[in-house]
Amino acid sequence: MASFTISSPSKSSSFLSSSLSSLFTPSSLSRKSFAFNISRSPICAPNSLKCELPQPLNYENGIPTIPVLNGRILPKFVESNRMDKAVNRNGAKLKLFSGTANPALSQEIAWYMGLELGKINIKRFADGEIYVQLHESVRGCDVYLVQPTCPPANENLMELLIMIDACRRASAKNITAVIPYFGYARADRKTQGRESIAAKLVANLITEAGADRVLACDLHSGQSMGYFDIPVDHVYCQPVVLDYLASKKICSGDLVVVSPDVGGVARARSFAKKLSDAPLAIVDKRRHAHNVAEVMNLIGDVKGKVAVMVDDMIDTAGTIAKGAALLHQEGAREVYACCTHAVFSPPAIERLSGGVFQEVIITNTLPVAEKNYFPQLTVLSVANLLGETIWRVHDDCSVSSIFL
Repeated sequence: MASFTISSPSKSSSFLSSSLSSLFTPSSLSRKSFAFNISRSPICAPNSLKCELPQPLNYENGIPTIPVLNGRILPKFVESNRMDKAVNRNGAKLKLFSGTANPALSQEIAWYMGLELGKINIKRFADGEIYVQLHESVRGCDVYLVQPTCPPANENLMELLIMIDACRRASAKNITAVIPYFGYARADRKTQGRESIAAKLVANLITEAGADRVLACDLHSGQSMGYFDIPVDHVYCQPVVLDYLASKKICSGDLVVVSPDVGGVARARSFAKKLSDAPLAIVDKRRHAHNVAEVMNLIGDVKGKVAVMVDDMIDTAGTIAKGAALLHQEGAREVYACCTHAVFSPPAIERLSGGVFQEVIITNTLPVAEKNYFPQLTVLSVANLLGETIWRVHDDCSVSSIFL
């Protein structure tokens, strides 16, 4: 019977506060954090985009390394007073637990918040059944469960439901399901007869299990929020990617934002507006079956420009890879791929590392296996973004409870 136990090393808040300057230096971070490639010469111009970054690290054996917990990588609005704020806030009634789907991200969130991960035991019986037991009291507490429903989606979803049930039966005051990647979000409507709307079904399961609130990142479509009968905090990870792109020093006149399909036009337009109001291009494609895409045409001008393709997720990379090939045919100088959720189902790695992309920029809402690293890959952390959101939700809930 396999088991998985998560608990943080014992650290006092005073230790965290006094060690702040050393915790966030590049030399103190582990080799498993991620980084960007600085081997290329940046494109510079008088009106280039800029942001301050710490001294970056180079690639080691083809594996990117970056100080993922360094606040300077992330948007300025999540940088200020992170550890002081964490120490001064009332964290006694806030409990943060991690599932087995992405424990590294959960640990980073706890580190940012100045908290320890709650002690929880998650087991798999011989027949695959999941067993969850909390090893500390959550009675009257505001509980946050970090568990993306990434592959294997069914296993991780069931684990989340059982974690919620365990907290409910342990008399937690509020239970928030922190779902960095919400699986089944693509099945959000009926495009043909006799299809299921699995996104609504999963929303019902989470609600009925006992969750009081959901915190999710970059849902596949906005209507997914309406499938829940409980409050949903929808966090956009665009600021993290935008701040990183600003460090590339690409001239705003050379930039064009590209939507890989018509359905992502609104997302790409929002991204382009925040990126110095860059022009927009659209790849028109026809899909014959799930995970099978055929590019037909390009709407917009990309000749001689740096094209930034924006999407919410990359699964098999068929759409975005064919779109990048079309952009090169139309004269694009460089092509960057940006997405929040790196599902990376085979043969995604072969397509992304084939040379059509200058860089593939993703976030760590899903764990990326070390075998899936390739030289063009850049992984940015959303731990600070989620940590700050959890603090603000917790503060709002604390204030609301005073007046009830």
